[in-house]
Amino acid sequence: MYDHPVKISASNNLTISNIFEYVREKKGLDLVGVIDAHVPEVIEEIELLLQNECIELDEGGISNGSVTMLLGSEIELYDQNCSGPIHVLCFMPTLQKIKDFSNWYKQFVKNPTLSSQRMYVQSKELQKKVKELGGLFIPAHVFTPFKSLYGKGVRKSLTEVFDPQLIDGIELGLSSDTSMADIIHELEPYTFLTNSDAHSLEKIGREYQEIRLKGPTFKEFQLALKELEGRSVIANFGMNPLLGKYYNTICRGCNARVDYAEYCPSCGSKKMIKGVSERIKEVSQHHESSKRKRPPYIHQVPLEYIPGLGPKTLEKLRDVLYHDMYIIHEATIEELTKNSNKLIAERIIQLRKGELDISPGGGGTYGSVLLKDKN
Repeated sequence: MYDHPVKISASNNLTISNIFEYVREKKGLDLVGVIDAHVPEVIEEIELLLQNECIELDEGGISNGSVTMLLGSEIELYDQNCSGPIHVLCFMPTLQKIKDFSNWYKQFVKNPTLSSQRMYVQSKELQKKVKELGGLFIPAHVFTPFKSLYGKGVRKSLTEVFDPQLIDGIELGLSSDTSMADIIHELEPYTFLTNSDAHSLEKIGREYQEIRLKGPTFKEFQLALKELEGRSVIANFGMNPLLGKYYNTICRGCNARVDYAEYCPSCGSKKMIKGVSERIKEVSQHHESSKRKRPPYIHQVPLEYIPGLGPKTLEKLRDVLYHDMYIIHEATIEELTKNSNKLIAERIIQLRKGELDISPGGGGTYGSVLLKDKN
């Protein structure tokens, strides 16, 4: 089996084979996107899997019989019209199309064997290439203070850099949810996505969506993004934005939580990281939700965040109760208590019901869960 990490900031066990196994056995998901599929070494691993364990679906995607993988690329885009770099996701329908994209991509980057390379190209040129290959173009984690569309990429509007007609969806990121993003009315045409942006196997599925499809394929996912022929995202499951690393504005000089200003009122430092909550209000001109009917956004806490639920207990629950999706959404208090203890079982039920307090994150540090134990 080919085993070669391609993302410097990722775990070295984040390989295609491991992702297939982990997504179904541990996480209970049916469809997963891999955004390093343009890297030649990853393409080689996929080709090896297609010889024995997997098939390429007629409607797009690679399947091992239980999980479908969508082949994509995450790019750090540098456009002369951008105020800062922007991360975007480009998904292709077939292995041949991702190969074609990879061959085009490598002329613009220094090291095509690493994921998320800096790419110096006009944004609209990239969009047109993706569409030429039948792909999907999705701005990634659009409110993160660094390397995102609204973080530092544009001043006020996505039209400063992108052709709005060539955008297929918007990935919200960990520090925002539907109610926050929906006050930016230029986003009204687009389906919101809650993806995990996982750099390790365990982080897969910390955010996800429930999608109405006839089957897990690229074509069906494409229809869902456009809400065509009855396909659609019917629920977003995402971390409470307060848990995100960039929800509040933080001074890096003294770590104080402050309202954004040029100088920190506490220590005078200029090292300010503007919070997502403040940046969204800054970009929005209306401060009221758009008129588009959105699916429910269900605040979720990954199981690994629950105080007292250590790796050994979590693995025991997974072994007995199938996978994370069952544990989070369906397991009874009796099942949970039998395979962990009463305290952890109550905390998981509290997670399910949203009965929790959160200390907000900011400045690159995640928020934390404060669960009130029942007496």
